[in-house]
Amino acid sequence: MKKSVYIIIALLTGFYQSGLAQQTPAPAQAETISITGATAHIGDGTVVENCTVIFEQGKITALGANIAPQGKVIDARGKHLYPGFIAPGKSLGLIEVNAVRASNDQDEIGGIIPHVRSLIAYNAESKVVESMRPNGVLLGQATPKGGRISGTSSIVQFDAWNWEDAAVKVDDGIHLNWPNTFRRGRWWMGEPRGYQPNKEYKEQVEEVLTFLKNARVYGKGKAESLNPAFEASQGLFDGSKRLYVYAQDEKQIVDAVTALKETGITHLVLVGGYHAHRITDFLKTNNVPVLVNFTHSLPEFDDDDYDLTYKLPKMLVDAGLLVGLQNAEASNFQTRNLPFYAGQIVGQGLDKEVALQLISGNTAKILGIDDSYGTLAVGKSATLFISEGDALDMRGNQLTHAFIDGRELSLETHQTELWQRYMGKYSGQ
Repeated sequence: MKKSVYIIIALLTGFYQSGLAQQTPAPAQAETISITGATAHIGDGTVVENCTVIFEQGKITALGANIAPQGKVIDARGKHLYPGFIAPGKSLGLIEVNAVRASNDQDEIGGIIPHVRSLIAYNAESKVVESMRPNGVLLGQATPKGGRISGTSSIVQFDAWNWEDAAVKVDDGIHLNWPNTFRRGRWWMGEPRGYQPNKEYKEQVEEVLTFLKNARVYGKGKAESLNPAFEASQGLFDGSKRLYVYAQDEKQIVDAVTALKETGITHLVLVGGYHAHRITDFLKTNNVPVLVNFTHSLPEFDDDDYDLTYKLPKMLVDAGLLVGLQNAEASNFQTRNLPFYAGQIVGQGLDKEVALQLISGNTAKILGIDDSYGTLAVGKSATLFISEGDALDMRGNQLTHAFIDGRELSLETHQTELWQRYMGKYSGQ
């Protein structure tokens, strides 16, 4: 009797897991692969027609026109070849279902917690992560959220058994939510509903700066006891980590950049930058790149242009800034639309290959992984995909093949399985 119960439990467990498990990660590249005849979008603004790309052991070994293929040949005539798209500043793999607290590991208790590392909480078997790949989003920055200093992010690739296998760049940066200069009125406390000055702004800024100054002093001496928060911050001062500063309005941005530079932080990245177009010279002078919010949103203030969010990335690019796309606080599943946000900017007049850089080459530079990812070049990782058409257009973004470090990925996901199931049902099959 007991044996029969065990068998039933095992069968039910296996059935449950087969219905929920992610696609099995691809094995390491075992043979040389050549992609021939493609229109290659390099990711640095250039295009190579009738291109052949050869890669082995996960690295690109040859790229260009009129190159003799080697090994396994994939005929991509009439198709388009792209570097894998990169999604920065997202909590992909840290939260599965927003309404289910047990699946939400993107925010920890505490206001200033740079020592909280997102990587060890990253869920490589996330169905949300899996759904990125069919649109060409193959890498991302697993980023903690909440609090004043949210924690430390890491960059991962989206086809792995566990967080150790997924890691591309470990502990790449710390994320700081700069205090708001204004806040909405709390109507339930009798305050006006509109925006009003944040009376606690000065104190909140001072709290951040005091922490960073103390962390720098801690790093210069020999502490009698370990301070995890100060220890985790040392990379900000020696240049091994970036500080990602979330700020939107003009005063926030100027205050943040000015004050943080004075603390000795080497690499600053502005995330959001809703009003960054007003101070582009300031950002250029301070060499601050911008990860702009997603383009599909309404203007924040009544006196903003109705299409400000749509055209903001182009305005920053035209001003000479290094710009990438980050789809802000939109739900993680919306990250799969990253290429279409870039396509939206093409509709605002930005050159298509420049728009592509905002989710490939530029983002790789901003995150510090451009030595291996973001563009197609000899010696770089073979993290790329083939699309039937224009990958920045949802009508053309139809992947036939995708590779991460030369490993050929499955493009099946929970969504494609459901589509196949119900298409069969409603087509009468």
